[in-house]
Amino acid sequence: MIAVGVSGGVDSSVAAWLLKQSGATVAGMFMKNWEEDDPSGVCPAEADAADAAHICETLGIPFYTRNFAAEYWDGVFELFLSEYKIGRTPNPDILCNREIKFKTFLEHAEDIGAERIATGHYARVRASSGQHQLLRGRDDNKDQSYFLHAISQSALARTLFPVGELPKPEVRRLAAEAGLITAAKKDSTGICFIGERRFREFLGRFIPAQAGDIESIGGQVVGRHHGVCFYTIGQREGLGIGGRRDARPEPWFVVGKDVQRNVLIVDQGESPDLFSSRLVAHTPTFIAGAPPASEFECVAKTRYRQPDQACRVRVHDDGRLTVLFAARQRAVTPGQSVVFYDGDICLGGAVIDATDARFGGL
Repeated sequence: MIAVGVSGGVDSSVAAWLLKQSGATVAGMFMKNWEEDDPSGVCPAEADAADAAHICETLGIPFYTRNFAAEYWDGVFELFLSEYKIGRTPNPDILCNREIKFKTFLEHAEDIGAERIATGHYARVRASSGQHQLLRGRDDNKDQSYFLHAISQSALARTLFPVGELPKPEVRRLAAEAGLITAAKKDSTGICFIGERRFREFLGRFIPAQAGDIESIGGQVVGRHHGVCFYTIGQREGLGIGGRRDARPEPWFVVGKDVQRNVLIVDQGESPDLFSSRLVAHTPTFIAGAPPASEFECVAKTRYRQPDQACRVRVHDDGRLTVLFAARQRAVTPGQSVVFYDGDICLGGAVIDATDARFGGL
């Protein structure tokens, strides 16, 4: 049996439909990863669970629900908060995939008798020389391998990505032809557990805001911030310092954070301080279990949907990585992940620790 992680969206709906059409024995499982506490009473998870149940009923497959909120808090959210508190910008979706969707979910799938799991991610798996490779999805615009680079080889060996060979418009067309209620449903956006809520408002419930000065790179106070943890490198919106009479007309961007002084550092236009050619990363994970070599060339992404960037990777004895880019990179952000590729093969990735940008930490 194959357990499909049904989210109430079109991608997982079509993944389940494709498997059922292939003749496989299929069950659907909805994962609830966050306890809703929105005072407005709006609970998107309940609506998504209802859609997921409807899809399973339409397909004639069993439907299960599991609450992983405790596991999510311990394995994802506490690290998410700790990173934000020290001024980094973590990516909880990567942790969620590693700790919840391809670990806890796999364990619960085994409990209902499933040998394998499937999700609606746009990625592919290929067996090669006794191992399983993670490949980019065929649809370049929807490829999600960046978020999947940290899952284990053992989990990948038992995972299917049924929509990974398809472009998104084809997925919606198949859903409509199959009469699935999610065919025209809007894709979810935002961080996995926050959804459509306002991020600063949400995060402020867990990290007390400490307002402070916004300084130009020359040290001039140009505004006030709501808390350095709420901002990310390269951010333009929400700074509230546009239209100053003593400044150039170019927009302001965040170029650094001084967490000890509680100061946000900004500059105007495409500042040189936004760019870096080298980074150091920690906690690397490689799909094959080890890096290709102690030093290797590949392409990399420092954020989702970024075009491939040529680089050289050096693996140090302590496990940390140094990545040297052929071209300078804009707004490389500590806490985010750098992910490596050899053609369509996702090699793995690591968490960005520091860069050689002026305010990056090297």
